Amino acid sequence: MKKLVLVAASALALAACGTQTGDRIASGAAIGAGTGAVLGPVGAGTGAVVGGVAGAVAPSENVNLGDPVWNDPEFPDQDQPKPN
Repeated sequence: MKKLVLVAASALALAACGTQTGDRIASGAAIGAGTGAVLGPVGAGTGAVVGGVAGAVAPSENVNLGDPVWNDPEFPDQDQPKPN
């Protein structure tokens, strides 16, 4: 139970990247899965669900950590060659 509470708290605290609901669900699920995987192999699925739900229900006005990396124009495109 303590692990689930830790996963839920971590997901809620870190899941709110972006302002679009889909971005918030995706980032919440990814962060929750990562946190859950660290705590134990069974925790990854639970963490993904908790993080996704947290991202969906937490309003962007209350918790907003900015644009997710996949929407950041400053993030280098992996398909483009690097300048010399």
